[in-house]
Amino acid sequence: MTVTNASFRGDYPEFADITAFPDPQINYWLNYAGLSLDAGRWGTWLDMGTELWMAHNLVLESRAIMEATNGATPGITTGAINSKSADKVSVGFDTANSTEEKGGHWNTTIYGTRYIRMARMIGAGPVQIGIGCAPLNSDGTPYAGPWFANYPNPSC
Repeated sequence: MTVTNASFRGDYPEFADITAFPDPQINYWLNYAGLSLDAGRWGTWLDMGTELWMAHNLVLESRAIMEATNGATPGITTGAINSKSADKVSVGFDTANSTEEKGGHWNTTIYGTRYIRMARMIGAGPVQIGIGCAPLNSDGTPYAGPWFANYPNPSC
């Protein structure tokens, strides 16, 4: 992974304010992303996925900090608003166009919807596990049983 604090702020200038988004907070989510995203699975898209993952979590963190600052309980989740009224005025939004089906909490930010869309593309293909050679029986014939129990096979 080649994402750094500086490269993230360069790619997402809305997070450039070091007062609103201090370096330790950016670094925390960068490290967390490094532990959460599988580099082998994401391949060349890892940096983009990491930055979207970070941006989503930074927005949620910022919201929690603002709530706590204003005396509210931080971290209470809310979904996308699709209807609101005050007195005789009401407004509704078509949230289907801005959310990912079954996206869960990822739908709470634009970065999250972008991330989950990308993650689903990354996760759409097959994954082969156990690449290598299967162990042989003592007579040299291939073993038909579950070779993963012997992994890693030192004879490969």
